[in-house]
Amino acid sequence: MILALFLLVSIFSTSLAQGPTLVLLDNQVIRETHSIFFKSLQERGYTLTFKIADDASLALSKYGEHLYKNLIIFAPAVEEFGGMLNVETITQFIDDGGNVLIAGSSITGDVLRELASECGFEVDEEGTFVIDHLNYDVTDQGQHTKLVVPSDFLIDAPVIVGVNKDVAPLLYQGTGILADPENPLVLPLLTADSTAYSYNPEQPIKEYPHAAGKDTVLIAALQARNNARVVFSGSIAFFSDEYFESPVKKAHGGLEAAKSGNEAVAVAISKWVFKEHGQLRVKSVKHHKVGESVPPQAYTIMEDVVYTTEIEILENGQWKPYTADDVQLEFVRIDPFVRTTMKRKPSGEYEARFRIPDVYGVYQFKVEYDRVGYTRLYNSTLVSVRPLQHTQYERFIVSAYPYYTGAFSMMLGVFVFSFVFLHMKDDEKKSKKE
Repeated sequence: MILALFLLVSIFSTSLAQGPTLVLLDNQVIRETHSIFFKSLQERGYTLTFKIADDASLALSKYGEHLYKNLIIFAPAVEEFGGMLNVETITQFIDDGGNVLIAGSSITGDVLRELASECGFEVDEEGTFVIDHLNYDVTDQGQHTKLVVPSDFLIDAPVIVGVNKDVAPLLYQGTGILADPENPLVLPLLTADSTAYSYNPEQPIKEYPHAAGKDTVLIAALQARNNARVVFSGSIAFFSDEYFESPVKKAHGGLEAAKSGNEAVAVAISKWVFKEHGQLRVKSVKHHKVGESVPPQAYTIMEDVVYTTEIEILENGQWKPYTADDVQLEFVRIDPFVRTTMKRKPSGEYEARFRIPDVYGVYQFKVEYDRVGYTRLYNSTLVSVRPLQHTQYERFIVSAYPYYTGAFSMMLGVFVFSFVFLHMKDDEKKSKKE
């Protein structure tokens, strides 16, 4: 009985940790055709609420509080969301820290294209597919839209897509995406080969395709400045049971596998977008003078300082010490006066030791850590730095010895001159009397 109760509590706590998730579908059939993906989410503790995308009762928040932590939109054909849901409310959901996973297709509607545009992606027009006449599967129907994509075309970030070196080739059928290359927040997770392009296969090519070559993004991601995450896939079939279980065989030979790598990549991406992977936090911050353990009310210029911080990463639902060798500390007034790489101690803390510059003012210890796939860390601590007190200055400075010598020699000279001058006057008076 006690064991069963403990198991129930642990399952309940895991469910709360992952958070409630709203899943919007075009129809209930998608729930069956993508059951493996949804089952993997439920096994990891997500509470999924399935609704049709145009349901009149849809709402993301109530009384100013969000009802869900994550949002999945597997409804490429939706023309307008139902209830209180629209592009503005979803954008606000992202601004408030919510995570969104979106899957489109060749029939992606205007509302999803508008939502993608708000996130920094540009989705091709309705009816278009990514076409590749050299890299398609043998089961393709003749339009060369069922692509075989090597795992090498995944982004080089295992924290997002998993360890991709051993992943089998991927299957993809859907529309193309363009990502703004100048937007540092947008990440192309999966790109097409140089021979691919995005166009309507039913129409002759009369103009340059919307996307061509390796600029054709198949799956794109956004990590906002508030660490909210968005993933947009141009293919809903990428997450389907059929593509998860299907063998892969490239039409012209080469790539072949008994099972595609879609499931492994899709699960890894879902773990990232819902912040199971790559989530960092600052646990503690300490700073003090060398030889002390308590921070002073104010530092003095030219003092030696010790700064330590603990950084943790979320792994398998538990916070563990984060290991890296590129965490830097800046000591900033307006510009950084000191920038140094912190050393990791055996205790798991990161430590930096440095000497405060010979410039007083209001400074801040600043740790800003921004790496691909990880949540952005930013921590700053304000401190005051004052000049030396009059009792702290050196009494005799070696470099000032010439000045000391000049001053004392002048005093000696005045004394000698006064003695000689007075003595000479006395001699003149005596000579006159005689």
